[in-house]
Amino acid sequence: MSGGAVEIDRALLVDSDAFRQWVVEPCRPVVIRGAVADWPLARAASGDNGLRTYLAQFDAGRQVDAFVGDAAIAGRYSYTDDLAGFNFRREAMPFAEAIGRITTPRDTGETLYVGSLPIPIVLPGLAEANPLAFTPPGVAPRIWIGHGSTVACHYDMMDNLACVVAGERRFTLHPPDAIGDLYVGPIDHTMAGQPVALAAEAAPGDPRYPRFEQARDRAITVDLTPGDALYMPKLWWHRVEARGACNILVNYWWDAFPVAPDPPFATMLLAMSAIAARPEAERAAWRAWFDHYVFRPDGHPLAHLPEARHGILGDSSENAKFVRAHAMRLLRGG
Repeated sequence: MSGGAVEIDRALLVDSDAFRQWVVEPCRPVVIRGAVADWPLARAASGDNGLRTYLAQFDAGRQVDAFVGDAAIAGRYSYTDDLAGFNFRREAMPFAEAIGRITTPRDTGETLYVGSLPIPIVLPGLAEANPLAFTPPGVAPRIWIGHGSTVACHYDMMDNLACVVAGERRFTLHPPDAIGDLYVGPIDHTMAGQPVALAAEAAPGDPRYPRFEQARDRAITVDLTPGDALYMPKLWWHRVEARGACNILVNYWWDAFPVAPDPPFATMLLAMSAIAARPEAERAAWRAWFDHYVFRPDGHPLAHLPEARHGILGDSSENAKFVRAHAMRLLRGG
């Protein structure tokens, strides 16, 4: 165990099927020590001058967006106190310039961070030179490079395998059901796409977030060194501290359990607009229906009938398409 996270022996993960069985299907965070320790990128990043040279051979010359913070924020990228803006600025620059500014010693205290860069576009060929045998086929990696930084507690809507290449990273994880205790910020005014847990950035005992103390006690802390990887199921909250002078992470995002073309988050947004403002008694009624048909704590809603009589609630992709088409007709007023 690593602070509450399960650890899996890298030797078990011989292919993507084994990765799915041992890591993904249980739907809990998993640490994989030494997962990418043999990557050429990891070896280049461990040297004094090799990283810039190594990355230069793959650099497609793309412009990237960087987060740049003054010394006063010490790499803690967040909102301003009034939540109206952010405590950092965005700068567009060539990838090579960003790497140069990150790897060159500085005395200003300024921090710079580039993240979520799609490797096939920004660094074509890098993924092929640094393969990971057990990742699902067709999942393209992304790269994150920067000075020491703290990324505010947030969630991903996809499953995430985060691989530390350089520097050390501390992940502080909260389960999805802690959402009500995390005091989540705006969902439409975010730093990088996802809302953040405001309470997770506050000092212990902050009177603005009284419920967070019970969530704090449930947190899982995972410390990763170069070569280690962490799998996080979708909707797990995570605060990320990068602790080296130059930090590199490569991650893979994918939906491990796709059952329909529509992402669950879009479905939730639609339910919010249709149900959230209705009277409490009616919301309770809809909650019962959602539990019965969607979350199914008591099993399949038609378990009392033969499978041949399950109709559109049968487990097939064609039924899922029919349900979606019917829902779209209802949204159009048909």
